[in-house]
Amino acid sequence: MIRAATEADIPAIARVHVASWRETYRGIVPQAFLDGIRLDEWEARRRKNQAQPGNHTLVAETDGIVGFTIGGKNRDAAFPFDAELYAIYVLRAHQGRGLGRALQEALVARLAADGHRSMILWVLRDNPSRAFYERLGGTQAGEKEIEIGGAKLVEVAYGWPAIRSLPDGPADV
Repeated sequence: MIRAATEADIPAIARVHVASWRETYRGIVPQAFLDGIRLDEWEARRRKNQAQPGNHTLVAETDGIVGFTIGGKNRDAAFPFDAELYAIYVLRAHQGRGLGRALQEALVARLAADGHRSMILWVLRDNPSRAFYERLGGTQAGEKEIEIGGAKLVEVAYGWPAIRSLPDGPADV
């Protein structure tokens, strides 16, 4: 089930976020950074993000919250997209079941209902899940260098010029 997140969901969303980072970014992001992630800090970030007008946080539930997505207005005016998918994570044990696709489709529907016509997202270049975004029709729109835990990493932007047109078929991570 995909649904809008509530304030009561924030601790579970933060747990999924932290677990997903530790699963996905091992060997990419410095291990010391991953080991040092504090759940309470990530909960505070989720609360702040959820409180922003125009942002949408959606959760995937099976036996509890196993995934989430967050999106809203594009935060980088240098790229010609009006919406941004800020985060999408599904716990590894629940990947391959269509939850990632369902989360993205539900977010796209919310963004389109808000009047957005295009969308961008940023993903670490070395993230093994990048192919998920390509299967959903995202095309590379740029790159930038960022710093996480003292390491310089590269993020790749994927863009959808028309968010109402995700390709059909399986595309889950």
